[in-house]
Amino acid sequence: MSESVRNLRLPRPPGAAALTITVDGEAVAAYPGETVATALLAAGRRTFRHTDHGAPRSLFCGMGVCFDCLVTVDGQPDVRACMTTVRAGMTVETGGAGPCLS
Repeated sequence: MSESVRNLRLPRPPGAAALTITVDGEAVAAYPGETVATALLAAGRRTFRHTDHGAPRSLFCGMGVCFDCLVTVDGQPDVRACMTTVRAGMTVETGGAGPCLS
């Protein structure tokens, strides 16, 4: 894990083992109990998707209300990254055009 990513994470309890998820074809370190949104932000990913009009979207409410953080997880589109817990081997795709709810 790079030093810049390490600086974005909260300290982990001793012995907390990282797991790996794949984000847009790239291996990303995450920790059990983290959400997909947490792992994406810690990896420096700031844009999770774009609206139909091309506007970038990311984490906004952090509690599953706004639907701005939609990603594709293991082939399932429109998954809320802020409400989905990471698991080893998970595949996440960002950048898709999600629903424009405005």
